Amino acid sequence: MAITDVGERPTEQHQAGGKGLKVGALGLVSSLVIGVASTAPAYSLAASLGLVTAVVGLFAPSIMLIAFAPMLFIAAAYYYMNRADPDCGTTFTWVTRAIGPKSGWLAGWGILVTDLVVMPSLSQIAGSYTFSLFGANGLAQNTFWVTFVGVIWIVVMTLICYIGIELSARTQVALLGAEIIILVVFAITALAKVYGGGIAHSVRPSIAWLDPFKIPSGGALASGILVAVFIYWGWDTAVTVNEESKDAKRTPGVAALLSTLVLVLIYVIVSIAAQSFHGAGFLTSNSNDVLNALAKAVLGSPWNKLLIIAVLTSSSASTQTTILPAARSSLSMAVHKAFPARFASINPRFLSPGFSTLLFGAVSIVWYVLLTLISPNVLENSILALGFGIAFYYAMTGYACVVYYRRQVFQSLKSFLFIGLAPLIGALILTWAFFDSIFVYSNPANSAGRAWFTFIHFNVHILGVHLYAHGVGSALVIGIGLLLIGVPLMLIWRIKHPDFFKRDREAATSLGASAPPLTAGVVPVTD
Repeated sequence: MAITDVGERPTEQHQAGGKGLKVGALGLVSSLVIGVASTAPAYSLAASLGLVTAVVGLFAPSIMLIAFAPMLFIAAAYYYMNRADPDCGTTFTWVTRAIGPKSGWLAGWGILVTDLVVMPSLSQIAGSYTFSLFGANGLAQNTFWVTFVGVIWIVVMTLICYIGIELSARTQVALLGAEIIILVVFAITALAKVYGGGIAHSVRPSIAWLDPFKIPSGGALASGILVAVFIYWGWDTAVTVNEESKDAKRTPGVAALLSTLVLVLIYVIVSIAAQSFHGAGFLTSNSNDVLNALAKAVLGSPWNKLLIIAVLTSSSASTQTTILPAARSSLSMAVHKAFPARFASINPRFLSPGFSTLLFGAVSIVWYVLLTLISPNVLENSILALGFGIAFYYAMTGYACVVYYRRQVFQSLKSFLFIGLAPLIGALILTWAFFDSIFVYSNPANSAGRAWFTFIHFNVHILGVHLYAHGVGSALVIGIGLLLIGVPLMLIWRIKHPDFFKRDREAATSLGASAPPLTAGVVPVTD
């Protein structure tokens, strides 16, 4: 593998980016596609819509709307932080500037472990649906063959990311285009059949489904939001490829904001159509995969295969777009001397972070196979654990925006709303979700499989909430455990490489001002 260090610049174009990535490769449409595809809309709906209806019934569409709010608010933080510093490290660099290098290092670590945690889930779905597409339902239930094909999907998507951002973007356009078209066809067909009559247990849509105040309890509302918030995760990949985008200070942030708008439309429309067809109870009973359960009744045979294709393209596309931010985050951390220098290597032919990309793909394969060998329940719990990392680094981005622009917050109403109030509210909601998840998953009853660390036993009441458990849920151990591993690693790096941690906190000089280089000689792209 031909690799060049970040300090070597084989072309003039490399110098523009400061890290060697291919400058100006992505326009607004490509960035938007990457942002939407990263959330895996079809897969997210298939896997989570039944969980939402289980707690709020027919009010699932209102939950999709509420969960959209913190995502939009955090997207505003991404937009304004990217205007000041279009660095592919995103949250890592922004938190380092605003809050401090220790918090920045841990925020970067949060991105990496969150991307790693989701890979087994995406790969397993891609493997299973590959067999389902061809009617090999027996193999689709076979752990060995599903894992084998899932590993192949990781390899293929890793190689696409390695070859370069332009091939990655073209692949995403094809995969996401097919996915959205199929979801639209599904929603229109389902609603047409419901209004046509004759569908057992169908329910005609009501505007009341969009009213969260009709949800019977605050606990149900909180639980629904907790699930739905995380199906929006992934749009920030549009900002992670900022150094490879045209107009790097503006295009990625706009793409992130538009991604959240596209997603809320998809989720609200499809959730209304899905629960209208056979009612919320049917979705709850088939919560493992609501789209596959509805496919034949809505589209008929053989057109029901279209939804299998939608989920397959969704999971495979998201596998690719999970590798992209992980590789670029570790690249940025290495360039700024917060990670081993090897991670700053750039492939001179493809202008991609070659070493980081291949290593993340390899580690993802090991993680996937290891979890599968240990227990299928561990794999399921790794999905539940995903929320901790997402809430952590999204919230850190919101706080960083408020702190970095603290001198501009009260200069105008617009500034107060978009760089102050909105990011802060988004961060507070996600902080609440983070700690609420700790309470929920501390009880092994809320995780799959047996309890871990059974020597831990507690029975307490906090703010009217009864917490009782014998042992700790494995979802909590995986989610919090992987984040906490970053603390000793950060301390070790601080001892061996103290220069990164000697940085002072920064504040914006004006709303439109570019931030100074975080590391001397590393100038972000401004094209």
